[in-house]
Amino acid sequence: MLVEAMYHVPRDKWAYAYDAKTIHLRVRTKRDDVDCVVALTGDKYNWKDTSYDIMMEKAASDDMFDYWEAAVRPKYKRLSYTFRVSKGNETVYLLDNGIRSECPQAPNHFYEFPYIHQIDLFQVPKWAKDAVFYQIMTERFANGDPSNDPEGTEEWGGKPKLDNFFGGDLQGVLDHLDDLQELGINAVYFTPLFVSPSNHKYDIVDYKKVDPHFGDNELFKTVVEECHNKGIRVMLDAVFNHCSDKFPPFQDVLEKGEYSVYKDWFHLNSFPAEIVDGIPTYDTFGFFGNMPKFNTANHEVRSYLLEVAEYWIKEIKVDGWRLDVANEVDHHFWRDFRKVVKAANPEAYIVGEVWSDSLTWLLGDQFDSVMNYPFSGTVLEFFNGGMDGITFGHRIGGLLMRYPQQTNEVVFNLLGSHDTPRLLTVLNEDKRRLKLAVVFLFTFMGTPCIYYGDEIGLTGNEDPDCRKCMEWDEAKQDRELYDFYRMMIALRKENKALREGRFRILQACENDPCIVYERSDDVIHFTVWMNNSPEPRILSHPMETDDWQDALTGASVAPEDGMMHISLDPYGYRILSRDLG
Repeated sequence: MLVEAMYHVPRDKWAYAYDAKTIHLRVRTKRDDVDCVVALTGDKYNWKDTSYDIMMEKAASDDMFDYWEAAVRPKYKRLSYTFRVSKGNETVYLLDNGIRSECPQAPNHFYEFPYIHQIDLFQVPKWAKDAVFYQIMTERFANGDPSNDPEGTEEWGGKPKLDNFFGGDLQGVLDHLDDLQELGINAVYFTPLFVSPSNHKYDIVDYKKVDPHFGDNELFKTVVEECHNKGIRVMLDAVFNHCSDKFPPFQDVLEKGEYSVYKDWFHLNSFPAEIVDGIPTYDTFGFFGNMPKFNTANHEVRSYLLEVAEYWIKEIKVDGWRLDVANEVDHHFWRDFRKVVKAANPEAYIVGEVWSDSLTWLLGDQFDSVMNYPFSGTVLEFFNGGMDGITFGHRIGGLLMRYPQQTNEVVFNLLGSHDTPRLLTVLNEDKRRLKLAVVFLFTFMGTPCIYYGDEIGLTGNEDPDCRKCMEWDEAKQDRELYDFYRMMIALRKENKALREGRFRILQACENDPCIVYERSDDVIHFTVWMNNSPEPRILSHPMETDDWQDALTGASVAPEDGMMHISLDPYGYRILSRDLG
């Protein structure tokens, strides 16, 4: 056994409280290198009467490692533990003071989880586990009130540019809430709604006021109330990393320079605040001079932005925040932000925009979730033919092992957004591949999100082409695709196992793009079979029981001699289920 590959630390994603009674333990070993891992557990104050061994399960694998997992329910909320790792006749123990060939007298040198404190639990909003989000760019969704159109508004459905307007507004959203409800949507994510000179609104001038081109605060409050009446939650986009250069405090800096009372609201490197050879003399989002970066360590800035965060939660009753460029804001600010938002609404959902491994923000003191772009990149590459099944399985396994389970259950999974090309375009307008990707989205762990229009076949390349106007003429919509989305949303909402159940890859092979995986809880067991290839395939996997049925048609499906054989069309899929109750 390669002991150098073995790893565990008694914190973070390796040892954490899942709930008030349960501790999850994880340990890493070299891939395909050990036969079994056993957790030796007990209470250090009464080891004799409380100790018991738990056979750990291989929960996931990646290119280099296997990850073993076990759930422990200590009688007295305290836990001492070690790991016995075996291969053939060889055994080692992972201890707090290193890896040893012999185990000391328990619990000497064992790891410790000292106590499960209720106040320290990383608790995510329960509703987020059940949510199916729909992302809306209000300016491009529907024009419900032409009287508030910006000057120069173009005809609906025209070619999107970086700086043009089509008149979408909140009345348009209000007019189409029934359509969202019919699709099965129960949560909406709005890109920024506040006063801003741009069409995307990520350069904000007034954080407490809805842009007049969209309506006003009262209209938005009505939208939120109507959403709630229809069982739809509402999440707003917050831009606390930067603002518009038209933001009044920054205008004061431009006018008064180092004598401005607001100079410490921003990161001024020299005066005057200007752009020299294309580089601003102040810190910005990227190098965009029209988006000066806030100094969120400044007390006045922090107070102002936290008041904004609280206002929209308490007064307008929004259900959460999506945080733009979250990784470029200091952690102290986000810790204060969480306290303020959760005090206003303990069930508020906080999602950060971080494009890489985000564990730093997901330890219970900052965000509930992040935009899971590593998920979308992996899924799209696989269903575009960019990797075989074993590589895909390893990458998905690696993603699952990045975070604690409660985060995996609500991580914000998306296949496209206002910052990426359209899903159908990425997949070369092959609807069969799109369906495979969407099936995976809705049968995987995490909170799924649909980008407006993907469900009716909108296409588009990079920004601004991915921000086309929504098509409301059903004759121009792909209604078959719409019905498919509606079916998958319903399947997920009707089955808790697809929202909270365990996930495991059952079959994934080298040089083969086909996969079989499962989701299950104590009530129902799903298996999902995917032929990610241009040829018809028959996939086979051991299945001992014969009480399976097609989850979408209800047809009975039986194995033969302990093997299930599933015939699939090119880029075809099948979802089987069986009751466990």
